[in-house]
Amino acid sequence: METRNYIINDIEPFDISSNVKDVQVVFNQLTYSHVPVKKDGHFIGCVSENDAYCFDNTKTLNDFQYALEPFHVLEDTNWLDILEAFALHNSNIMPVLGAENKYLGYYELGDIMSLFNNTPFLNETGGIIVVEKGIQDYSFSEICQIVESNGTRIFGVFISKIQNETVQITLKVGHTAMNSIVQTFRRYNYNVISHHEEDKFLEDLKERSDYLDKYLNI
Repeated sequence: METRNYIINDIEPFDISSNVKDVQVVFNQLTYSHVPVKKDGHFIGCVSENDAYCFDNTKTLNDFQYALEPFHVLEDTNWLDILEAFALHNSNIMPVLGAENKYLGYYELGDIMSLFNNTPFLNETGGIIVVEKGIQDYSFSEICQIVESNGTRIFGVFISKIQNETVQITLKVGHTAMNSIVQTFRRYNYNVISHHEEDKFLEDLKERSDYLDKYLNI
């Protein structure tokens, strides 16, 4: 997906010689978690809102250069990597650098999230299946084969959780053959985490449980 059109350059980076008080004033006016900082015309990092309010406002940013966070993305960075950078640095603003690390502007988190919202994973009609298996035992090719062998399309699949030696995988698939897909996952020793109303396996278990309760209460 093309992300260059989302670059915003309405904020000029603060020079490292800027007063902390001026930075605090800007944070009072904006909703950004960070603002960019430059030195000798080159981007050197971002100062966070939390840090800015903790700094002595009688000093300059140069006195706190050690606290600057140098995170950024490049002009040709893939949008998924940009999303990852936002998450890793807990920021809602992401500086964008071009050739020779020239500061081009920044991305807003909301704009990049809108790209994700426009992917088939979110905007196509389908169902969500969450499965779990040992981290050494699962295979994306096997997962795709299970879905497609039941005549259903895959709109997206990703690892949503890793805990100890277990991995959790979230899929979005077409609505058809959901019960068959779920049963096939179980036959391949996947634990199905998500609940599905059409899951015949769970319906059978409930019927047997109800029957057992009725028998024991006779």
